[in-house]
Amino acid sequence: MTEKQNLNRLSALLETGDKLLVAYLMPEFPVPGATLPTLIALQKSGANVIELGMPYSDPLADGRVIQDAAQVAIANGVTLKRLLELVRQARAGAAGEKIHVPIILMGYVNPVLSYGVNRFLDEAAQSGVDGLIIPDLPPEEAQEFRKKCIEKNLSLTFLISPVTSDKRIELIDSLSTHFSYCVSVNATTGTSKLDARTSGDDLNAYLRRVRQNAKKKFVVGFGIKSAEQVRNMNQVADGAVVGTALLSAIASAKTPEGTADAAASFWRALCLNSPQIA
Repeated sequence: MTEKQNLNRLSALLETGDKLLVAYLMPEFPVPGATLPTLIALQKSGANVIELGMPYSDPLADGRVIQDAAQVAIANGVTLKRLLELVRQARAGAAGEKIHVPIILMGYVNPVLSYGVNRFLDEAAQSGVDGLIIPDLPPEEAQEFRKKCIEKNLSLTFLISPVTSDKRIELIDSLSTHFSYCVSVNATTGTSKLDARTSGDDLNAYLRRVRQNAKKKFVVGFGIKSAEQVRNMNQVADGAVVGTALLSAIASAKTPEGTADAAASFWRALCLNSPQIA
C-alpha cells in the first residue's frame, strides 16, 4: 500500500460525513497476543477509527486505568518498534482478517524523540499508520514535526480544552491535518467529572464555541463510557473517543480470545442507537 493510499483511509472516512466512533486500545493489554484479535473485534463491532496507545512510563494526561494498562503493555514487551510491527501485521491480516479502518497512534513526544523522529515517521508510514496524536507537543513548537508528517502523509491532530481561547482554537484547527481532539474537561483521561456535564450547558457551550471557530471536524474524548454519552457528543461534535471504559471492560480477560470477546461485547453496546449506526 502506498503512502497516498494510507492517507486516503482517513480522508475517505471523513468525506462520508459519518460520525467517528474512535476506540482507544493499549497494545498487548491485558495479555500478550491480544492486540490483533481485539482490533478485528473492534472493527467488526463498529469502531471506524482505532487509536493505539504508545505506552510510556511517565504519562501526563492519563488516568489510572490507562497508566496501569501502559505498564502492562511495557511488561508484555511493547516498544515503539513492536507497536509498529503490530500495525504492519494488522494491515497484512496476520490474525486472519485485515484491519482497514484508520489507525492513529497516540502518545507522548519523548519516546518518539528517543526513537528518532525521522525513523519513527518513516516506519509509521510504512507500517500503515494513518495519523498521530502527541498530547505534549505544543502546536507552536511543532512546525518541523508537522512538515515531516505531511511529507509522509501522516495526519497530525492537536488537542483543544475548555480553556482554549477562540484564537488558539483557530490556530489548532489550522494546524491539525484532518480534525482536532477536544478534551471534554480539564482532568486526566477516564475522569468521572464528565458524568455531570455530558449534556450540560457548559460542555455544550464549549463545543459550540469550537464549532464556531474551527473549520475542520473535531472529536471529543476523555471520560466517555456509554451509548448515551456518545449520542450526546455527536449532537455537537463529529465523533467521540472511548478509551478508559474499553480498557476497563477488557482488563480481566485472561486470553487474547477473551479480550477480543470482551471488546466486541462492550463496543456493540456502545454503538447501540448511536447516530452512525442507527
